[in-house]
Amino acid sequence: MAVPVWSVDPRTGNQREQVAVEATASDVDAAVRAAHAVRHTLADRGVRIALLRAAAEELTADGERLRATADAETALGQPRLTGELGRTTGQLLAFADEVADGGYLDVIIDHADASLTPPRPDLRRYKVPLGVVAVYSASNFPLAFSVPGGDTASALAAGCPVVIKAHPDHPATSELAGAALRRAAVRVGLPEEIVTVLHGFEAGVELVKHPLVSAAGFTGSVRGGRALFDAAAARPQPIPFHGELGSLNPVVVTERAAGERAAEIGSGLAGSMTMGVGQFCTKPGLVLAPAGEPGDELVASLGKQLAEVSPGVLLDGRMREAFLAGVDERTRLDGVRAPVAAGEGEGRTVAAGFLTVDGERLLAEGEHDLLLEECFGPITVVVRYADTEQLTALLTRFPGNLTATLHLGTDEAEEADGAAARLLAELTPLAGRVLVNGWPTGVAVTPAQHHGGPYPASTSGSTSVGATAIERWLRPVSYQSAPHALLPAELRDDNPLGVPRRVNGTREV
Repeated sequence: MAVPVWSVDPRTGNQREQVAVEATASDVDAAVRAAHAVRHTLADRGVRIALLRAAAEELTADGERLRATADAETALGQPRLTGELGRTTGQLLAFADEVADGGYLDVIIDHADASLTPPRPDLRRYKVPLGVVAVYSASNFPLAFSVPGGDTASALAAGCPVVIKAHPDHPATSELAGAALRRAAVRVGLPEEIVTVLHGFEAGVELVKHPLVSAAGFTGSVRGGRALFDAAAARPQPIPFHGELGSLNPVVVTERAAGERAAEIGSGLAGSMTMGVGQFCTKPGLVLAPAGEPGDELVASLGKQLAEVSPGVLLDGRMREAFLAGVDERTRLDGVRAPVAAGEGEGRTVAAGFLTVDGERLLAEGEHDLLLEECFGPITVVVRYADTEQLTALLTRFPGNLTATLHLGTDEAEEADGAAARLLAELTPLAGRVLVNGWPTGVAVTPAQHHGGPYPASTSGSTSVGATAIERWLRPVSYQSAPHALLPAELRDDNPLGVPRRVNGTREV
């Protein structure tokens, strides 16, 4: 019996429309086999460049309908979704440029040299696509981290067809975005089977287990991501699973920073932790602030700003219930205070707030470990540390994160060998991106970006944002003493495609 997939309005909880039906195991098998059968059509770099650019054009052309549908399913609002659509098309265009550059192929050629001991044979190395990629859409970014998002864009750029498991929070948006990608494929002469969108929990489980799926990308919860990661590892032939799971994104404020600009830091923290109703993966969920007067002023500033934040709607009712339960459980912990209480608002909204606790509570393993877990929604925890020794001890308690932030005083930033440098070194093992005097919400799509981090922030050392995200869907291969006529064009001596490479230790552009 077919199970319907409904689009739901999170503002009211009412069903909007039936969008699709949940995919069965046979549906998943058919989609993966179809994608596998057409993977060779993505071999030409020029075709992939055209596909990525056409996809950006199709999404832009259907932008008004995409934004309206996404807002109806997520309550994120038109301004936010307008920016997200621009980010999504920008990612596609950025990967088109990356493919055109060719540097991602990492071409290395070492010619034969009989004079060496031992003699060196002719070796030529570059990277090839893995095959069909399974993409698991995120809840909080219905475009940029979902059907047309970074995982899909980077996989297609690498030459890998994608089968996408849509998120149940925005199925109608997913269908519209998938249709745009398939139109783009047909426009440039590719089979539309290079992109397929599926719905349903079981479809996600079957997808990661399918023998023709070569890798997977996931953005979501620790619980769901870890289950899929374990399933990927348990296969007869394990596959790479690049999962972004959860992050606390700690912020450290030094005493001098708090003394210089407590009001500014409190205001910036309020804006960052409530952005998108606290549903960003880079939301600062825990702040280490000094005890005493400078820290008190920071806390007062944060409280003042949060008291003026209007309640907002979370992505779905399930997330709202989890947020309210998480706030209640944390508030009940011994020694935890709530200067501005987060919780239930009118209708289906939630109110932003924050908690405070002394550092010594967090140093003792026990029930307060809950404060080291992400609480999805508009809440943060301010931990008051007594001195630098306690601050260093507290940092050893943190799990892996996407980001870690350090707020310094003016003079501290100039002391290359001082306490600030030591703090930066202590934060570096905790996160994939370390910020100084900024806020982590907002992830620039640029080649130097890294969006990932130690577990549980992610299950691999790769990034899901920026040009190097393409590396997740490639593997290196070397040809030894192969006849020149049989070599791929990228590895021939005359370099007919003009790709950057390193020949006998010398870089050529």
